Amino acid sequence: MEKNKILKTLGYVIISLIFISGVLGLGIYIGYSHRPEIDKISSIINKTPQTETNADFSSFWKVWNTLNDKSIYFDKINDQERVWGSIQGLASSLGDPYTVFFPPKENKSFNEEIVGSFDGIGAEIGVKDGVLTIIAPLKDTPAWKSGIKSGDKIIRINNISTNGMTVDQAIDLIHGPKGTTVTLTILRLGEKETREFIITRDKIDIPTINASLREDGIFVITLYSFSENSDRLFKEAILKFIDSKSNKLILDLRGNPGGYLSSAVNIGSWFIDEGKVILSEDFGDSRKPLIYRSHGPRVFNENLSFVVLVDGGSASASEILAGALKEYGIATLVGEKTFGKGSVQELVKITDETSLKVTVANWLTPNGVSISLNGLDPDIKVPITLKDYENKKDPQMEKAVEILKAK
Repeated sequence: MEKNKILKTLGYVIISLIFISGVLGLGIYIGYSHRPEIDKISSIINKTPQTETNADFSSFWKVWNTLNDKSIYFDKINDQERVWGSIQGLASSLGDPYTVFFPPKENKSFNEEIVGSFDGIGAEIGVKDGVLTIIAPLKDTPAWKSGIKSGDKIIRINNISTNGMTVDQAIDLIHGPKGTTVTLTILRLGEKETREFIITRDKIDIPTINASLREDGIFVITLYSFSENSDRLFKEAILKFIDSKSNKLILDLRGNPGGYLSSAVNIGSWFIDEGKVILSEDFGDSRKPLIYRSHGPRVFNENLSFVVLVDGGSASASEILAGALKEYGIATLVGEKTFGKGSVQELVKITDETSLKVTVANWLTPNGVSISLNGLDPDIKVPITLKDYENKKDPQMEKAVEILKAK
């Protein structure tokens, strides 16, 4: 009897242990299956954030795991490539088309571009009203020769929609080996139907400047870009202007997409009193503005009759120079509203193979006007129509000449 009682008690103990083990096992299973999404990932290193934030990252890691579990394309790219894609999305979340993360391939292409060793079509591209837009085709390049115009909206590149595409993604598609072609689907201002341009890529040699004295005594300097050597070339042109004994000058900045900030300051210093502000860089609340002043000496006095030509292809450094000359009353601006690309980008190395181009400041004119918001309005607006193009007429140049002859 005593033995049966012991066996019975032992049975209860075993059943209890089994029950407790089951409960513990169930608890462990439930706890394991409901652990944070980030803990379910073993293929990622450096998961602990380096900065403090109140953002909830659980949804990010849940999407990561769901894609691994359910997407039929999960094995198309590796984990590191997914991280690069995530960072690209993070950069684009700011809504700034000029803040861009470059994964290894894109980073290599970008570095090749900024040192000039690339083949392409020769067109500066920006974003206008959320749409990829031609800022300006550079003179004598494939884009120029094909008939691409400033203000043309790029709808497709090689039949790939540009909706949501960044400037640098577009450039990556447009660049390619010399002799190959790229097809741009363009919507031109004032037209309802798109056009297709099949453009053969070539080695791009960016033109800088032309200078000549017209028969009517008006001196014209056409500046195509603010390149590394534009200071020297502009000085040579100005010395020719002085030797010509003319006091009537046209500076043509139409289709000039900008370039070196220092060149705009140096060229402006020929015309603006030493010490006066040419532009300022606005960093928001992060730090005080950086002021760029004329270093002089100012060479030309009030006897100078000066017109600057601008259009929708005048951007960046062109807008800086034109804005300063306009606001100080030194030159009359003739043409059309400028592009409105007045921001400063800094290239930050993220890893040995990747980088982040981030907008750190906006450019302001001497009067504190943001170039990025609205561009510059000319003093005298003169449009060029399609008919003018076809008849090879230049009413903007004609107006500039008319103004100078009247003085």
